[in-house]
Parts: sequence; C-alpha cells; structure tokens
Amino acid sequence: MSDKLDFSKELIGRRALVTGGTRGIGAAIAQRLLDAGAKVVIAARTPNDDMPKGATFVAGDASTGEGVEAIATKALAALGGLDILVNNAGGANAFLAGSWTIPDQAWHDSMALNLFAAIRLTNAVLPALRASKAAAVVNLSSAAATMPFGPFAHYGAAKAALNYYSRTLAMELAPSGIRVNVVSPGVIATPGSEEFAKATPGFSADDWLRNIPLGRIGATEDIAEVVALLVSDRGKFLTGANYPADGGMTAR
Repeated sequence: MSDKLDFSKELIGRRALVTGGTRGIGAAIAQRLLDAGAKVVIAARTPNDDMPKGATFVAGDASTGEGVEAIATKALAALGGLDILVNNAGGANAFLAGSWTIPDQAWHDSMALNLFAAIRLTNAVLPALRASKAAAVVNLSSAAATMPFGPFAHYGAAKAALNYYSRTLAMELAPSGIRVNVVSPGVIATPGSEEFAKATPGFSADDWLRNIPLGRIGATEDIAEVVALLVSDRGKFLTGANYPADGGMTAR
C-alpha cells in the first residue's frame, strides 16, 4: 500500500478561476487544481511561458473594474459556470526608507490590487457560485497583514482589510453553502521574493530564515496544497478561517 494519499480525482467536474495564475503561487495553485481533475481558468494581465499548460488563459487587469469585468465574463464563458474562486492576484513595491515615504498613489494601487480586486471579482461571479453545489472561495492574504513592516505598510494594510472582508463574507454566504477562507503565506520562494531580495541592499536569506521556526523558506506547492484542501470536499466544514502557511513565523 502506498504511503501517499491520492487526491488526483477529487476535483473532477469542478470549475475553477485563479487570478494571478501565470507564475509563482498562483501558477502552483492552478496546477494543483488541474492535477486533481478541475477545469481551470487562469487570469492575469499577460500570459507567459511558465503558466500551467492545461489551463485556459484569460487576459484582464484585476486592479481595475473594467479588468475584473473582462476576467469574469471570459472565465464564465470558458467554464460554463464556477465552483472555485481563488483570488490570488496581489503584490506591491517596497519603500525601503519607511512607511512615511509611500506616496498616495502607491497606497491606492495596493488597495486596488490586494483588496478591491477580490471584492469586485467575488461580486461579479457570485451568481455563478450560488448556482454551484460545491462553491468555495479562497482569498490569498499574507503574513504581512499581522507583522508590521514599514516598507510594505501599504501591502500589509490592504491584506489586513482583505482578512476582515473575507471573514464577513464567509458569515454572509454560509447559509447559501458557499465557503470562504483565507490562506496567509509567509516567505515563499517566488519571482517576487527573489526580486525583493535583489533590490534590498545588504539583504541575506538568513534575514528571513531566522524568523521561520521550521527553518526553511516555503515552496509555492506548500501554499497550493492548503488551497486544494480548502476547495475540496475534505474541507467541506471549513469556512470563515485564516490559515497561516508560514513555517510558524506568525506563531511567535
């Protein structure tokens, strides 16, 4: 008997939309859902060579109302409905001199991408989710929402707001059978984290590792596995919660 559980068929027949799904955590989530049998649409501004080959790509800027409308319309047309929504699109530039140097526009941009994108897209596809018999929403937040860090204050604040919104939405939609959860990654090896490390003078990976009790930087697959649990029938009694996937970093 194999010591590895086989979840390769648990999402057969499910239709999923993953924003920011062309690289990093989003691409890993999309691939994990594909591997479990789901039909997957990934959305981003532009395609790239690293995105999962079995997914359907739709173009759209999740940080704008027009972009969200385009994503929702194209995704629902391609899928014929929706069972799983993963609001993964997000990110922000660091302002290393401190929070007081973050310009107003950067605050607005961060809120648009890290908060309003999830709100707008959820609202746009909500009728399709209500029609599903196995609807689940997962919003990707961040450990930054609970760990103050000046250079990313605009990002952490937006994610903290996303956490509150997600919990509220979970309570509102629970009577309809729609589950809403949050996954909060810590330090994960992605193109974005690599770009941050290169752009930060004197930075070393040890600066991250000393704050992670498990002693390693996370892999994108670590996050994808948590999402797969939450959108599957294994997670059918889970809603309204925030799951830190950070190697124990926020447990200190």
